[in-house]
Amino acid sequence: QSIMSYNGGAVMAMRGKNCVAIAADRRFGIQAQMVTTDFQKIFPMGERLYIGLAGLATDVQTVSQRLKFRLNLYELKEGRQIKPKTFMSMVSNLLYERRFGPYYIEPVIAGLDPKTFEPFICSLDLIGCPMETEDFVVSGTCSEQMYGMCESLWEPDMVSWTFLRRSDTTMMANGFRPAASRQEAEDLFETISQAMLNAVDRDAVSGMGVVVHVIEKDKITTRTLKARMD
Repeated sequence: QSIMSYNGGAVMAMRGKNCVAIAADRRFGIQAQMVTTDFQKIFPMGERLYIGLAGLATDVQTVSQRLKFRLNLYELKEGRQIKPKTFMSMVSNLLYERRFGPYYIEPVIAGLDPKTFEPFICSLDLIGCPMETEDFVVSGTCSEQMYGMCESLWEPDMVSWTFLRRSDTTMMANGFRPAASRQEAEDLFETISQAMLNAVDRDAVSGMGVVVHVIEKDKITTRTLKARMD
């Protein structure tokens, strides 16, 4: 059995219009034995920047602390907030330094650029090879299930048509956008939540609840979801 699945776990990030979301399960176990249901796998690394770490629990804690240390040094030296793409390089370097005895984690990064507020998501493998995408990234023991759910539910620039008034849909048909953009983040939250909950339900070593962070230009919304406890 792979050391990557020893503690289980699942992390996912998803891109919306002017927002990003990152979610992780809450289980910490040792193979089939469940230990706690409140294990932190997502860590803030800036005002609008988060990293999710799936893999060996000891390395999750080690890497999160080492990254925070390097990030503090960077911000002291540069006197500004780190860009998500620069942070991706920092994570990649940290992992590649240990390539002959790697940290057994696969990180997922989600954030907004501190100046342009451009959404950014990426994932890396355990030796730091990065992958940037425009839609979603997944990591953990149920990545196949997460990919399946994301491919089914995600769509670009998500706006939930069910919540738009008839006048809004008429305006959109005529080429106008409705004023309220709040729905974009709500729709992204609904999509990532359904994808995560339905994926971890099909994996024995992840689940026990889900934490979701939705990152917008002006706020971050964190919600904890109840899931099946078996």
